[in-house]
Amino acid sequence: MTSAPAARPGRRIPWLIVAGVLVAALSLRGPIVAPTPVLLDIQDDMDVGGAVVGLLTTVPVLMFAVLTPVAALVIRRSGAEIALLASLAGVLIGTFVRALPGFGWMLVGSLVIGGAITVGNVVIPVIIRRDVPPARVSAVTAGYVSMLNAGSLLTSLATAPLAAAIGWSPALVTWSVVTAAGLALWLVHLRRTRVGGAGERFSGLSAAPSGSSRGPAPAAGRAARTETAGTLTGPLPAVGARGERSMLRRPVTWLLMLAFAMQTTAYYALTTWLPTILQDDLGVDPAAAGALASIFHGVAIAGAFLVPVLTRYFPTAVPAAIVCLSWVLLAAGMLWLPSAFVLWAIFGALAHSGGFVVIFTALVGVARSDREAAGMSAFVQGGGYAVGAVGAPLMGALREGTGSWDAPLALVLAVTLAYSVLLLTAVGQTRRG
Repeated sequence: MTSAPAARPGRRIPWLIVAGVLVAALSLRGPIVAPTPVLLDIQDDMDVGGAVVGLLTTVPVLMFAVLTPVAALVIRRSGAEIALLASLAGVLIGTFVRALPGFGWMLVGSLVIGGAITVGNVVIPVIIRRDVPPARVSAVTAGYVSMLNAGSLLTSLATAPLAAAIGWSPALVTWSVVTAAGLALWLVHLRRTRVGGAGERFSGLSAAPSGSSRGPAPAAGRAARTETAGTLTGPLPAVGARGERSMLRRPVTWLLMLAFAMQTTAYYALTTWLPTILQDDLGVDPAAAGALASIFHGVAIAGAFLVPVLTRYFPTAVPAAIVCLSWVLLAAGMLWLPSAFVLWAIFGALAHSGGFVVIFTALVGVARSDREAAGMSAFVQGGGYAVGAVGAPLMGALREGTGSWDAPLALVLAVTLAYSVLLLTAVGQTRRG
């Protein structure tokens, strides 16, 4: 079996690329979370209902589901570096559009942000796999997930105090500084890449990688490992109709997609409304509610590393069970004992950061080739985000209809229980197969 040329153990870590990826990650969740501490102010100023204002986080998530195939095409045509620049530029533009007067412009800006982040979601794992030494991929990926949560932490913690000082709309625009920093750092990398004569690798997303004798489409009968360098230099290699039918006939594919859908539903529903729940149930002001909600994102920075550490010593079923229990404790605790929120938020942070790692670790473990892994990843994320997009508006509508947070939180509890069954079943199939 031929080993992939990319897997050279002696490669040095490309620190500028890693830094660019980590700084860019700050802008791939933070802009979605930014409005949540001031949702009540937006709702009052714009005179809209809870279900409608929940669309500010729903629209970007829906874009994740709808635009993943388009993002893959953009990356193939432009190359990874240009695609990531376009992603950050889109987030920057969307941030300013969202600040224009009128709720309609807020939705348009959220749509632009979601579309731009979709490209970043797809391209960053490609860059990590392409440029980071194989022995360091897990650590850099965990760092990337941590920075996603750091961006959410930053906006959740500081948006309300900024809004109290300068107004909620300018406060949302303030976070464009973080995106601009990511743009600047990636431009430096791009300039060094071109000046340094690395243009062959730069254009490698639409052709075979430098030094490879293979064309852009490896032969169908080739062993999985020989596909690695050529296939996954691009973002989402085409599986083909025959491969898609085979993949979709596997129960584990559907189990992973539904588990990801349940996690996404719970995460974005809670992320959207958590500051508001804390204001209503604990009687705290918006700044304090944002600070408390930031625990849900802050602990997740460390939580992203929990699963990789546990999987070194235990089967995947062990961290999966811990993640499932943590999700259920968060939902049940918020429903029956919200005064102990800090404890539940810690469990929730471990759940949502670790759950992502468990799902995609299981996916990689059960995929029979790189092509199938890419196809499964697209299916799991596309279907999962499509379902997850309904969480925030449904939770807002239940709150308006019932006058309390009991029914919405009971819904989240039901979702986490379903998630637990689906994920543990999927992991069990991975171990058998």
